[in-house]
Amino acid sequence: MSKHCELTGKGPTTGNLVSHSNIKTRTRWLPNLVQKRYTIEGLGQVVRLKLSTHAVRTIDKQGGIVNAILKAKDAGLSPRLQATKRKLMALRGRKAAAPAKAK
Repeated sequence: MSKHCELTGKGPTTGNLVSHSNIKTRTRWLPNLVQKRYTIEGLGQVVRLKLSTHAVRTIDKQGGIVNAILKAKDAGLSPRLQATKRKLMALRGRKAAAPAKAK
């Protein structure tokens, strides 16, 4: 998964370059990937991710890496982020259950 975004699953695309004389040459377009480090407060860990620039903007728009991971579809997430999402969901479930027990 070296050329894939870990959050969105965006990967290389293929197609043809077509010249003026209509000669078709196969080509491959790679996504614009950057390495970013994010701190996940709930888990107390720092993750280093290879993300597309579109995913970085999405994370900023959604208010942080935790919200972006929780809102992302499992099909696009890397196995590492799927495990992180499961941990976050479990943590979120425990926080929701804690006030109910206090009553």
